[in-house]
Amino acid sequence: MPLLEARHLRVDLRTHRGSAPAVRDLSFTLEHGDTLGLIGESGCGKSMTALALMGLAPDNATVSGSLTLDGKELLALPDRDWRAIRGDRIAMIFQEPMTALNPVHTIGKQIMEPLRLHQRIANAEARQRALALLERVGIPEPARRFDSYPHQFSGGQRQRIMIAMALACGPDVLIADEPTTALDVTVQKQILALIRELVDERGMALVLISHDLGLIAQNVQRMLVMYGGSVVESGPAAQVFSHPAHPYTRGLMAARPNLQHRLVAHRSERLPTFAGSVPDLFSLPPGCPFSGRCAFTEGACHTEPPPLVPLSATHWFACRRADVVLKTPELIAGSA
Repeated sequence: MPLLEARHLRVDLRTHRGSAPAVRDLSFTLEHGDTLGLIGESGCGKSMTALALMGLAPDNATVSGSLTLDGKELLALPDRDWRAIRGDRIAMIFQEPMTALNPVHTIGKQIMEPLRLHQRIANAEARQRALALLERVGIPEPARRFDSYPHQFSGGQRQRIMIAMALACGPDVLIADEPTTALDVTVQKQILALIRELVDERGMALVLISHDLGLIAQNVQRMLVMYGGSVVESGPAAQVFSHPAHPYTRGLMAARPNLQHRLVAHRSERLPTFAGSVPDLFSLPPGCPFSGRCAFTEGACHTEPPPLVPLSATHWFACRRADVVLKTPELIAGSA
């Protein structure tokens, strides 16, 4: 029985314009110690997926499909039962700690809160454990800074405090949504090294969400490539990076600047791009979400869901024209 399993997970948003699918037919499984990356550009459904996994989807959202933890269905749970799981069994490092942390409470009180709520321990013990967590994540002089407020810390320190809060109760699943956004490169490396170390040490399952291909390549075993709310390619990270199959995945890989390109490229040379722009949620085609921007698009791509094409036992991509795509290994940009 998997630790966490999503089957055909879907999130629809109700708005004044009607219903819009933010996440469509997402499935994956996680065991203890697994690391899974979600990759894709802004608006592809990564963060909405994370919120659905935490039971924090917006009030105007309808979440359907199945999400189980140790075989127990979560989607039908009332808020009270979700609160018992959230922060205890499943925890999240939010994208922007300054908005996730409460500005009117000290950081010590905020780290103690999940310990007191979920583990019912006394204030004195909760304080000692919170101090140990702050020291573990690298906050200097934790006893002196315990009663400080979020605005009194740097961005990197606030992210470390968020990690301490997420790890307070020793969750089984840790979701990290863009955990290094707006941090400088040195702090990014420190934060990611800390997350990797803690996952290895505690045997947690990790869901790492990012638009940074390098970050995903270095930190996860498996990855899902998302576009338009759908998974277009899935597989072991090493296989997806070495043999990307879906035209969108290839486009992401080809758009990565590298040192060699910077050294030899003429000033006027541009990285490959796809014509057009990401469709909004109300204009997604009923077929492949990438149809129209893809150079391999044919009529049925707009109207019929693409089949899943296996490349190995663990690597697949969704494409109606897989035979042609696989015979064309180089990227072909869509036409304007």
